[in-house]
Amino acid sequence: MDDEFRHPLAHARNERGWSQEELARRIRQAAKRRGLRSGTRGSRVSKWETGRAAPDEDESQPLIAEVFGIDYAAVAHLGWPYWLPGQDKPLPLGPHNAVPSLQEALMTSLDRRSFLAYTSGSLAVLAHQWAVTEPGRFPRFTAPGEVDAEMLDWLEQSGEDLIRLATERRRRTRRLLDAHLSTVTEFISESRYTSAAGQRLHTLAASLAQAIAWQHFDERRHASAGRFWHAALHNAHTAHTAHQRDLGAGILSDLAYQLLWLKDARAAADILEHAIPRTQHPAARSLLHLRQARALAVLNEDGRCRRALTAAEKALDTVSYDPAPAWCSWMSHADLASDGGRCLADLGQRRQAHRLMDEGIALLPATRSKTKSVFLTYQAETYLRDGEPDVAAETAARSLDLADRIDAPRCVTMVRDLEPAFTPYAHTAGVDELLERLRAVG
Repeated sequence: MDDEFRHPLAHARNERGWSQEELARRIRQAAKRRGLRSGTRGSRVSKWETGRAAPDEDESQPLIAEVFGIDYAAVAHLGWPYWLPGQDKPLPLGPHNAVPSLQEALMTSLDRRSFLAYTSGSLAVLAHQWAVTEPGRFPRFTAPGEVDAEMLDWLEQSGEDLIRLATERRRRTRRLLDAHLSTVTEFISESRYTSAAGQRLHTLAASLAQAIAWQHFDERRHASAGRFWHAALHNAHTAHTAHQRDLGAGILSDLAYQLLWLKDARAAADILEHAIPRTQHPAARSLLHLRQARALAVLNEDGRCRRALTAAEKALDTVSYDPAPAWCSWMSHADLASDGGRCLADLGQRRQAHRLMDEGIALLPATRSKTKSVFLTYQAETYLRDGEPDVAAETAARSLDLADRIDAPRCVTMVRDLEPAFTPYAHTAGVDELLERLRAVG
C-alpha cells in the first residue's frame, strides 16, 4: 500500500477528496477564523504524512481537528496521530451483531476506535451484503416474553417524540436520545421477548440510531455518525419486516449522502445501486432516486442524472394507501425541486436551477428550517458561480439566520465554506457584512 494511504492524516484527507494543498488551505482558513495566522502549505502536510515532522500540539493540531470536525478533547487524550479518523471494517450483518453494533456506537469514552471511520469500500461491501442476504434465514430468539407491553409502548412513543424533536432542538435532545437508545439496547440484550416484541425493539433501536447519526453528521462528527448508521442498519435488518426493508434502504442512502458530502460521489452512487431496487414505498424510492441524482450530477453523468430525477418525480406522484415510513415522510415536491435544482446547477444549467430552487424553497413548510437553510446555501453558491455576489450574500445571510435560530452547525459550516469565494467581492454591497459575520462565527 502507498505510504500516503498508511498515515491516518492521508486517509482522512483522501476520504474527503482533498489534496495536500487543499488541506493546507483549510487549515489556514481555520486559523483565520480564530484570528490567527498559519503558514501551513502542502509541503508541510507531506512531511506530517511521511512522519518527517509532527504538527505543533498547541497550534496546528487544534486547527487540524477543527477542519476534520473532531472534538479537541481527543487531541490531548490520544496524541498524534491517533486521534485522526482512520479505517475500520463494519461488522458483518447477522442477528448476533445487532447489539454489539449498538454498543460500539454508544461508546462514550475517548477510545481509539471512536475516531476510526469506515472506508467507502467497506461500506459498499456492507450495502451489497444487505442486498443479497435474507434476514429470515437467521435463527431468531423467540422465548416467551418478559418485556412489559406497557413499557414497550412507552419506549416507542417516547422514541418517536424524541426523534421528531431532534432537528429543531438538537442540544436539548442529544443526551436524551443516547439514554433512550441505551435503554432499548439493554432491553434487547438482557430481556426475553416474543418475535413480535423483538421486531419492535430492533426497529426502535434502528430509528433512534439513525436520528443520532444525523445529529453527529450535522456536527461534522463523521466517524461516529457512520457508526450509528451502521448500528441502525444492523437492527433494521434484524427486524426484517417489509417496512424495515425500506428503513434499511433509507439508512444505506444516509450513508451514501454522507459519502457524497465527503466528496466520494462514486461510492455514494454504488451504494444507492444496491439500495434502490429493494425499496418498496414510493416516497422512499423517490428519496433514494433523488440522492442518486445528486451523486450522478457531481460525477457529471448528465443523462443518468436526469433519468434518476424523472424516476424520483414518478415515484413521488405514485399513490400509496400505506403511510410513508417516518424516516422519509417529509419527502415532498419541495425537496424534489430544490435538490433537482442543485443537480442542474452542478451540470451547468444554472438558469433552470435557480427556477427550481426558488420553487422548492417557497414550498418548504416552516417546520423544515434546517432543510431550508441547506437549500439557501446551495442557491447562494450558484449565484456566486453566476457572478452575482450581492444576491449570493443576501441569500447566504438568510441561511445563516435560520441556522443560528435552530443551532445547526452543519448549515453554518456550509456558508462558512463559501468565504473564500466571497472574499474577492469584499467591497460589494452586503458581502462585507456577511464576511464580518462569518469571521465572528469562526
